[in-house]
Amino acid sequence: MAVTKKRDTRRSVHQAAWITLDGGFAARQCNVLDLSTSGAKVVVDDPTSVPNKMKLAFSRDARTGRMCEVVWRRGKTLGVRFIA
Repeated sequence: MAVTKKRDTRRSVHQAAWITLDGGFAARQCNVLDLSTSGAKVVVDDPTSVPNKMKLAFSRDARTGRMCEVVWRRGKTLGVRFIA
């Protein structure tokens, strides 16, 4: 019997957010297209400036947000998975 891997339910949000790098010192604005409990689809202006691990927040406050890692990249669009 084949086991299929189901994704968490995504919801379209189209909301401004911030990617925080380097312990909160380099915040870059982005747009979250959709969101689930396990990750998000994010659009950034300069995808080459986004490392594989960063914090994603809906506030510019570096103390908020969730740690995530990039799981795929397609042009300016990134798929991120939330971690710890």
